[in-house]
Parts: sequence; C-alpha cells; structure tokens
Amino acid sequence: MAEQTAQTEAADQVPAAEITSKTFSDPRDLLIKPVVSEKSYALLDDNKYTFVVDPRANKTQIKQAVETVFQVKVTGVNTINRQGKRKRTRTGFGKRANTKRAIVTLAEGDRIDIFGGPVS
Repeated sequence: MAEQTAQTEAADQVPAAEITSKTFSDPRDLLIKPVVSEKSYALLDDNKYTFVVDPRANKTQIKQAVETVFQVKVTGVNTINRQGKRKRTRTGFGKRANTKRAIVTLAEGDRIDIFGGPVS
C-alpha cells in the first residue's frame, strides 16, 4: 500500500511546463538560435520573437520550451518550414539545409532581453 501512494505522489509532482517528448530531453535542444533580421526586429514591436528551431519540433513543444527557458507566458506560436536553396559550386551542385522558424507571441507585459529590443 505504501508503494502505491509513493508512486502516485511522484506522478503528481510533475511540473506543468515540462516537455513531454521522447525526442527532446532538454528544452534548449529545441531552440537553436534567435533570428536577427530587419523583419524580426520589426516584429518585436508586436511582442513577437523569431527563433530557428529543430525541424522535428511541433508548436506545443516550442511553446513549452520558450516558457521554460525564458520564464514568460506564450500566447501563440506560428511556424515556417523553409526549404534550403540549391547552390552551385565549381565542383557541381549542393543544397543548403532545410530550416524551421518559429514566431512566438508573448503575453502583454512579457519580454525577452536576448534581442535588446525596444523598452516599453
């Protein structure tokens, strides 16, 4: 009987923002890097942040990862799958890697300081 209650207590103590995935054990594995471009800086005014993410990640995992890493409240996630360009070299053709971007919308009042964007 004591073993059963110990198992149920351990199951009840799972954090709410934990990523439940077999592929990613750490939330930092999902977020590869922030996107630094004119368009991403323009989106900072709308409280939207752009990241390059792992192509296998889905929107729920991205939301959980951003909330865990930066301690903010995410209200929406939009994703973009970008096909790699075909590039020509003198030895033939090659292809850049496919990438996935996530545009993350934060709740009012939350911000991420990694971009050094406008201070409200």
